[in-house]
Amino acid sequence: MPALEEVVIVGASLAGWRAAEALRQLGFAGRVVLIGDEERAPYDRPPLSKDLLAGKSEVARTALAREGQLAELDLDLKLGRAAAALDAEKREVVLEGGERVGFDGLVIATGCSPRTLPLKTPAAGVHTLRSLDDCLAIRGELEAGPRVAVVGAGFIGAEVAATCRSRGLAVTLIDPLPVPFGPVLGDDVGAALQGEHEERGVQWRLGVGVTGFEGEARVEALRLDDGTRIEADLVVVGIGVRPETAWLEGSGIALDDGVRCDAACRTSLPGVVAAGDVARWPNPLFGDTPMRIEHWTNAAEQARHAVATLLAGEGEAQPFAPVPFFWSDQYELKIQAAGYLRGFDEARVVHGSLADRKFVKLYGRGGQLVAAVAFGEPRRLIGYRRKLRTPMRFEAALAEAAESA
Repeated sequence: MPALEEVVIVGASLAGWRAAEALRQLGFAGRVVLIGDEERAPYDRPPLSKDLLAGKSEVARTALAREGQLAELDLDLKLGRAAAALDAEKREVVLEGGERVGFDGLVIATGCSPRTLPLKTPAAGVHTLRSLDDCLAIRGELEAGPRVAVVGAGFIGAEVAATCRSRGLAVTLIDPLPVPFGPVLGDDVGAALQGEHEERGVQWRLGVGVTGFEGEARVEALRLDDGTRIEADLVVVGIGVRPETAWLEGSGIALDDGVRCDAACRTSLPGVVAAGDVARWPNPLFGDTPMRIEHWTNAAEQARHAVATLLAGEGEAQPFAPVPFFWSDQYELKIQAAGYLRGFDEARVVHGSLADRKFVKLYGRGGQLVAAVAFGEPRRLIGYRRKLRTPMRFEAALAEAAESA
């Protein structure tokens, strides 16, 4: 493949922005086109369910670019212009409206879109939370002091519930699982997190699903599959996301719960890489387990790695082998996790106690240490993230923890 002269990045959130930064930092002097479906310049999403939603921060503080950086990077910005298709043969991205943007190299960073309930929805009062506009719409409604129902007790749902409760609002959390986060963190950790919310006044409805909404002009209540109803003036639906890959269908690029990549973030098409929430790749640090990680740190790190792979061309590229890391702030509780939490077969609390909600829990799979979760123990968690960078037997990790207790 000849040297790159034009690189197109599709997706102007964190991964796309970090890819643009990395191109310039790694010496690429050609044309860089950044395409995003929102009209806003790239911004940070974690505050959307926390400080910005709480009214403790303002929109300007979410900007990813420091003052003057957009001009420094010399980007061709195409914002408010969603990608509609990829013409692999002509090496062009087709935008909604028909404009075509040619490329030598392409970075796919289109992220995910929120899942919605397959139900008839009232004209107002039911929201998902993914974009800055979503956050501002919800925040505006919170001023009226509504009764809030959050559908889905994942991290976004739990953060929204915590933010709303911290504002003194009545909050009900609804989830079909019998224990929140049970499959991901274990029932004991899920129960501890549930207890934190309950002590703050959040009402829980677990093991039930939503079958319908009441209200026409505005939501008035939710109907649950056990026959009960929850009165609510505002509903936030946080039931997960799906990779934003519809625009790639028919392009020839391999898709599999996201864009399928090799270990170096290359897709099935030459000169095309993917990064962030949309990318699915085999992580060699965890036995080439295929992963698609929906967290801030991964998006930032993978974007830079994908760009390095793209600039390497047909030359040798290094595998992307991170220890996944994420955090969640709920009330004064800082929750952090490192590693890969899917499919663990043993786990143990090794520091602190669940009752105090200050602890570290280790997770193993096949006799290997694969993850650590911490409530209120950031320094210990950082240490375990370092340990996870090299293979370690679960029993050895337990022994080391006992020595350092």
